[in-house]
Amino acid sequence: MRRTSVALLGTALVALAACAPAGAGTGPDAAAPGVVRLRVEVLAEQPHDRTAFTQGLELADGVLYEGTGLSGRSQLRELDPATGAVRRAADLPDGAFGEGIAVVGPRIWQLTWQDGYALEWDRATLTVLRRVPIDGEGWGLCFDGTRLVRSDGTARLRFHDPETFTELGEVPVTLGDQPLPEINELECVDGRVWANVWRTERIVAIDPATGRVTAVVDAAGLLPAQARAGTDVLNGIAVLGPGEYLLTGKLWPAAYRVRFVPD
Repeated sequence: MRRTSVALLGTALVALAACAPAGAGTGPDAAAPGVVRLRVEVLAEQPHDRTAFTQGLELADGVLYEGTGLSGRSQLRELDPATGAVRRAADLPDGAFGEGIAVVGPRIWQLTWQDGYALEWDRATLTVLRRVPIDGEGWGLCFDGTRLVRSDGTARLRFHDPETFTELGEVPVTLGDQPLPEINELECVDGRVWANVWRTERIVAIDPATGRVTAVVDAAGLLPAQARAGTDVLNGIAVLGPGEYLLTGKLWPAAYRVRFVPD
């Protein structure tokens, strides 16, 4: 469903494997310069609508917002943060394939994958205010308090003005000395960008000033094997409070409150 840069992805996975101690699977070793190795510690589990092809997740003012994907099925949703129940939902116009979301004050920006535009929504009414053209694909999106940060499936982050969505610049993303492509859902937290890496059970922390990965989180096994039938990849990061996150995936029946702790 997404074009894959096979060569770049293979290079990045080789870099991950090269950093791993024997028998540990893929993941950076503690000796890798500037890269911290983490794992998820589950605090609680809660229901998640397993029909939701999760593309973006964000908590704002006590409300959990979720952007979902797939052509003709994409929505912007308002959820109960405690139960995951859908309070309100609005369909994307013209059957667009929805992607990441970011809350900016009274508005929400939502990307589309290959439709060529971003949507600006009114939070109060969940109605579309405008469409803004974008260059390249839309994958993940977050707001760092000053700029919108976008991933596009390549090994880079792109920066946008939060009022106009004008592109302001970009930075290449690297793990060690290798490019890290297929960065997916984003969450901006305290000067870092946390990102899912598509088709892996890894979450990375990126320094947006340099593009360097500073931490890798191993989330393998977060969704138990017996619950995986009919599901898709890990995708969806929302910060809940200091050091606490909500993680889920596409078509997952559950979401998990977690901390990232040393591995």
